[in-house]
Amino acid sequence: MKYTAPERVKQKLDELPNSPGCYLMRDADLKVIYVGKALVLRNRVRSYFQPSADHPPRIRQMVDEVQDVTWWVARTELEALVLENDLIKRYKPRYNVRLKDDKQYPYIKVNWQDDFPKIEIVRKMTKDGARYFGPFTSSRAVGQTLDALRRVFPYLDCDRKIDGKDERPCLYYHLKLCGGPCIGAQPRAEYRETVSGLMDFLEGDTDEVMRRLEKQMGAAAEDFQFERAAVYRDRIKAARRIVEQQQVVGVSQDDEDVIAISQDMKTADTVVQVLFVRRGRLIGRESFVLEGVQVAESANENLGGLIGAFIQQFYDDAPQIPSRLLVQYQPGDAAVLEDWLREKRGRGVEIRMPQRGKKRKLMELAQQNASEYLRVQQAEWAADTNRQTQSLGELQAAVGLEKPPARIECFDISTLQGTNTVGSMVVFAKGAPLKSAYKRFKIRGKGSQGEPDDFASMREMLRRRFRRTVEAEDPDPGKVARKSDEQWKILPDLVIIDGGKGQLNIAVEVLKEFDLYGAVSIVGLAKREEELFLPGQSTSIWLKRGSQALHLVQRVRDEAHRFAITYHRNLRSRNQIKSALDEVPGIGPSRKKALLQYFGGDVDKIRQANLEELLAVPGMTRRAAESIKEHL
Repeated sequence: MKYTAPERVKQKLDELPNSPGCYLMRDADLKVIYVGKALVLRNRVRSYFQPSADHPPRIRQMVDEVQDVTWWVARTELEALVLENDLIKRYKPRYNVRLKDDKQYPYIKVNWQDDFPKIEIVRKMTKDGARYFGPFTSSRAVGQTLDALRRVFPYLDCDRKIDGKDERPCLYYHLKLCGGPCIGAQPRAEYRETVSGLMDFLEGDTDEVMRRLEKQMGAAAEDFQFERAAVYRDRIKAARRIVEQQQVVGVSQDDEDVIAISQDMKTADTVVQVLFVRRGRLIGRESFVLEGVQVAESANENLGGLIGAFIQQFYDDAPQIPSRLLVQYQPGDAAVLEDWLREKRGRGVEIRMPQRGKKRKLMELAQQNASEYLRVQQAEWAADTNRQTQSLGELQAAVGLEKPPARIECFDISTLQGTNTVGSMVVFAKGAPLKSAYKRFKIRGKGSQGEPDDFASMREMLRRRFRRTVEAEDPDPGKVARKSDEQWKILPDLVIIDGGKGQLNIAVEVLKEFDLYGAVSIVGLAKREEELFLPGQSTSIWLKRGSQALHLVQRVRDEAHRFAITYHRNLRSRNQIKSALDEVPGIGPSRKKALLQYFGGDVDKIRQANLEELLAVPGMTRRAAESIKEHL
């Protein structure tokens, strides 16, 4: 059938300017589903809606959903590229190519802005003066890297305030994995020199680091400090073991990243592999999965475009940008990307597609690794899918459902001596957690006061959940529906109540109250023996030990319990902070906020702080500090 653009879109197409900028495609709910950039907005956007346009299936599907088009005008194509990055981060459009979980990759953070920089693993970079290395795709690999480097460069990772006056060091000092600046065993200059060597090592400058260590060993030996010289000897041995695992791939001292791509032409599963070469030495590699990808019809054009999209997202937050990017396929907007990278790095960056020699062999190595990573990932995805399908089928048979439960909701209550009672609802879709649909309930009724009452708490939570389903289906004519109401319309195929027959009976009563009993299947899960109870049946169901169905039920139950406990602890911590500081004379809202920010929200640290540390808090007076020491 011939496509006809909506009238609103037709009007916008006539209004498009002949200038660079970014365009936003919106659906019927005005949600942004695609963001793009163009040198000439009018030509680029109108090309989507031409009757003769031959788009790939994914683009045709997107165009069918477009109900409105908006745009931002830029002065140059480079300015449009920067704006496009910001808009994609803001709206996360589902039709844009994007790094899978791109904000979750771990980094090694060196707090260089501090006198005694501590090393930690973080998942977000901030402009705080620290040095960042990464990103890495595996937290385990980051931990292993730091464990190895710590034997060469002993560093701090504790929460102590380093003033050299502590009475005793921690275990790491005795294991020779920390120099002990907390007890004054290592001065500031020496510690910073150690951490500087670690950063140089992470950047690939291993030769200079080795020379420095050998010089320090020689100096210690000349001063007859043989025990200290032995320490440096052991560090050199550990450093050499790390260096031997790195591969020399160039004759020059080049810094470059090698970017290759692998795509399954049937499924469009796509992986990008990056080899990190520093000073001519291959120091590491990482693989990244791309989402929102269509099958490439032309490798040079489509795969080059995917590499360009990857470069935009990966290097927008990357802590280091090398002088050269070697790519398997050249992006169509390579010149604009080079200008953008130059601005971010402060120096020139070249994007080159190697054709021969060592750099071509290096590219082939990256390509082989990308293909292998994709093969392994697809095998894992297939295994996960098979396990999920098997577990749902087994659960269907055990409970007697008409079809496998595509959506499972599990409810749990958490309380401690009747205080801060909370409920949790977790959702599993096709056997996998759907965290965007999780809900937390702060119990307000009978179950929240005095003696704990799990039955009353469960009743309140379930009534609040299923009342919203009924209200969403039959809204009050005078009430404006909220967008958040939409998610309550979805009824689960199976409800799991964390509890025995008593909690199950409460759930049955609630479902009957809202005329949903029969439309929703429900079971109770006993905590002790992990047996399932069905409404109206006196005997329980035992899932076979080791079965996929039992693993799924346990996983769902544990997730509900974890989610409830986390919320409960947060509420308790909040209440403890509130009650402790609110009882201190002279501490109002502003000072309380300043104290919590300064001491990281930890009341114990505030309680243990001395007078001088309290006076360092912005807005704190000596009288207020003395009041804290007296009353807290």
